[in-house]
Amino acid sequence: MQTAVGYIRVSTDGQVNDGVSLDAQRERIAAWCHGNGFNLAEVFVDAGLSGGRSDNRPGLQSALEAVCKAKGALIVYSLSRLARSTKDTLVIGERLDKANADLVSLSERIDTTSAAGKMMFRMLAVLAEFERDQIAERTTTAMRFKAAQGQRVGRVPFGHDLGADGTTLIQNPVEQQALAIIRELRSAGETLRGIAAELERRGIRSKEGKPWTHSTVQRIVNRIAA
Repeated sequence: MQTAVGYIRVSTDGQVNDGVSLDAQRERIAAWCHGNGFNLAEVFVDAGLSGGRSDNRPGLQSALEAVCKAKGALIVYSLSRLARSTKDTLVIGERLDKANADLVSLSERIDTTSAAGKMMFRMLAVLAEFERDQIAERTTTAMRFKAAQGQRVGRVPFGHDLGADGTTLIQNPVEQQALAIIRELRSAGETLRGIAAELERRGIRSKEGKPWTHSTVQRIVNRIAA
């Protein structure tokens, strides 16, 4: 029985945008392996990580090491879960090819065990990047239009909420208190990580509702100082 290694990923907002949870991806991979006579050795996970780069995703790197060592097949739900650029996708494909390993992407029905599958893999990687470029282009156009109409574009800064008119910033009392805490701690010489830990201890959440990090605090400190 041939060996398969699964790889699944969702970005921070991946489940909202794609509607494909980690469990759903895992189930699809397991079902494919069962139906095609593959032994699913392990499923590696990257949760809450962007697909922008492959080298900063430990789950993917572990999956690639395992499948290359086994000379098996790497199974992913879709190419978008594997990589977000043509360069990264092709680098991964070449690495698998050199190790006599294969790639199976369930959504696109790609199977690189055949020459036709290899060709489709390369074509779809290019088309996927083209589609993302088009989306980015449309987004940029929309943002420029909003700016021309006097509407606010970009993030709403921590400490404020966006008014109903889509332009006015309204102070958020809870976040304003957090800003005061950040100023006080920073003035006392506290480190960015120390401030993040103190905000977590007090149960104060970031604008996105995620745990505080030193980089999040740094952005706020820089804005306050500007």
